[in-house]
Amino acid sequence: MAAYGARTADDNAGGWIRPRWVGQHVHPTCRGVSERLNETGYFEGQNVAVEYHWLEGQYNRLPQLMADLVRRQVAVIATPGNVTTAAAKAATATIPIVFGVGDNPVKLGLVASLAHPGGNATGINFFSQEVVAKRLRLLHELVPKAVRVAVLVNPANTAVAENTVRDAQQAADALGLQIQVHNASTIPEIDAAFAALSREHDDALFVAADAFFVSRRGQFATLTARDRVPATYPDRDFVAGGGLVSYGADILDMFHGVGIYTGKVLQGTKPADMPVQQTTKFEFTLNLQTARALGIEIPSGLLAIADEVIE
Repeated sequence: MAAYGARTADDNAGGWIRPRWVGQHVHPTCRGVSERLNETGYFEGQNVAVEYHWLEGQYNRLPQLMADLVRRQVAVIATPGNVTTAAAKAATATIPIVFGVGDNPVKLGLVASLAHPGGNATGINFFSQEVVAKRLRLLHELVPKAVRVAVLVNPANTAVAENTVRDAQQAADALGLQIQVHNASTIPEIDAAFAALSREHDDALFVAADAFFVSRRGQFATLTARDRVPATYPDRDFVAGGGLVSYGADILDMFHGVGIYTGKVLQGTKPADMPVQQTTKFEFTLNLQTARALGIEIPSGLLAIADEVIE
């Protein structure tokens, strides 16, 4: 999750744009935003300057950060993430917002409709919530003996947490699985959740989509390896770092879309006139080395449909 704003400066007649990035961590795919901004005529270090601010999972800092951007009358705020977008929307009804959200933006109250957003917000819907059932089904196919599945959510990310638990429960009922919900909003709470997983003898782990969790993917890789827990994640970065399996929208594609739309807003296009784009690219990623370490033989059918198999 990240948010950034840009403002024109009076110290240059050409109208320099100075974006500020308010973010939990600098995700490697942020480069995708820069690349697409370049395509619209904005280059960091030339007519664009970028600053980074770290939330470190402290979502309660967002109102103050957004208030600072609004006070300085930035030209645009781009917000990949449900929580950041909600904070931006609450902070301003006039400054343009370009979002990347994993839930339906109409349901979230961000836009009037996908085709005609109205208001000051538009962006990309990357369907992190709509794929919960498929993620659980793929985990079940990969580890069919796993009956008790722990679902880890971040309660500070309220809407995503509630929707994940609801959708996971529905999918579990259909598959004949049991789910145990665990909460974590801090580094120590992730450690505590794994202690509970071991204590309660959960067979597998389902990690909800959450920016804080993405920033702790190394911690997840270490703990799942230590405790020999097969886990499913929302995007490939977890699997590239040692996780077992992921399924979700192509996050780089989402960041590209945010970058393009941000550039268009900086050029003068109004969000109300820019339809919400919906992600059509999804990635199913497996890690063979992790599977071997866990003693899991990946079915040939899953290998055949995987978009990427990490050796």
